[in-house]
Amino acid sequence: MKKLLIALLVFGALAAAGGVSLGYLSRREATVPIEKTYGPDPVLVEPKVELVPSVSVAAATPWPAGTMPTAAPGLAVKQFAGDLDHPRWLHVLPNGDVLVAESNAPPQPDPGFSVRAFAAQLIQGRAGARSQSANRISLLRDADGDGVAETKTPFITGLNSPFGMTLLGDKLYVANADAIVAFPYQEGATEIATPAEKIVDLPAGRNHHWTKDVIASLDGSKLYVTVGSNSNVGENGMEEEKGRAAVHEIDLATRQMRQFASGLRNPNGLSWQPDSGELWVAVNERDELGPDLVPDYMTSVKDGAFYGWPYSWYGQHVDERVKPQAPELVARAIKPDYALGPHTASLGLTFNTGDLFGPEMKNGAFVGQHGSWNRIPRSGYKVIFVPFANGKPSGPPWDILTGFLTDDGKALGRPVGVAISRDGALLVADDVGNKVWWVAPAP
Repeated sequence: MKKLLIALLVFGALAAAGGVSLGYLSRREATVPIEKTYGPDPVLVEPKVELVPSVSVAAATPWPAGTMPTAAPGLAVKQFAGDLDHPRWLHVLPNGDVLVAESNAPPQPDPGFSVRAFAAQLIQGRAGARSQSANRISLLRDADGDGVAETKTPFITGLNSPFGMTLLGDKLYVANADAIVAFPYQEGATEIATPAEKIVDLPAGRNHHWTKDVIASLDGSKLYVTVGSNSNVGENGMEEEKGRAAVHEIDLATRQMRQFASGLRNPNGLSWQPDSGELWVAVNERDELGPDLVPDYMTSVKDGAFYGWPYSWYGQHVDERVKPQAPELVARAIKPDYALGPHTASLGLTFNTGDLFGPEMKNGAFVGQHGSWNRIPRSGYKVIFVPFANGKPSGPPWDILTGFLTDDGKALGRPVGVAISRDGALLVADDVGNKVWWVAPAP
């Protein structure tokens, strides 16, 4: 069976390398309309365990010259910056400069064969090869405020698969794949050559999910950092999951780290909700229960809370694949606040704290959906907006930026990190298109 699967994957890889979409390895298609899988109470079907995942990867294809994603009616999009190397995450500095983490997975010690890893290579258009990480944070400067960065300079180099960034006072904190590190920052600087100061180590080694995000507390005394799981549902053993699938809190005075919330399979996109002051996060849920399960989600993160992984999903729905079970944990598993559709790979999350988009969009959430690799039809591949009222989601999502998929199933881009620029526009990192997009109301 394994040899057959590998043969099918190799066939698909060759197809992807030739510029066409990977053929389906399974014809199991979604039965629930995608719009019903969003919101506080998504439609949840009975799980259908897949021995062979329904791989349906959109082969990475460069944006044709002069083309770009499609903005929603009333909005305009332009290229803020291009010629980047897997731009993953964004951070806007107080002076308006934009930091972009150009990053890819770190080297993996004896990763073995997995459908997921093979699909990840196809997603990036590099089947059969391991691409190097740029390990760089670049600075993008739009001096005249026209939505196009005039300069792009290497800001920090020699990092280890950097992802999240946060500025606190005169220190810039960076989440590497294996540690939180800090650098001195002076406003207006275009380069930092000072060696990194390690703050804390993070779970590393074999990284099923390597991206780490970081954000400072509102009072500046703590950092919060995300660490994804090392498996789909604990199949590598729970010893491999120590400190993973969690949000951690770091006390900057003592540099002590404690687990703040757990059971979050692959959390990213930490953001403070402006009305409630609560910490929110976007979470990628588990695979291989069929195309309609399990919805990714965004949720407020409560101190000491458990969100289910790996023992249950979307609250207290027990995952029968996980042995032994932990009924005492399942009994207190919290249902997430808002579903974001199955397999959408919702990674980026930021709240609209600016005024540019108008009062109806104030303090709502922009979400970057990187896109599915195992759903028929495909899901994600877009940026959405979820309206909020009184600190809670208040309606269905709106499509903000689409057009990342071609009619014949190729991926021109895949949105990841989202951020609000100093003037209130939306910035979107596109790690397959190697660009950052700028979105604002049309003139």
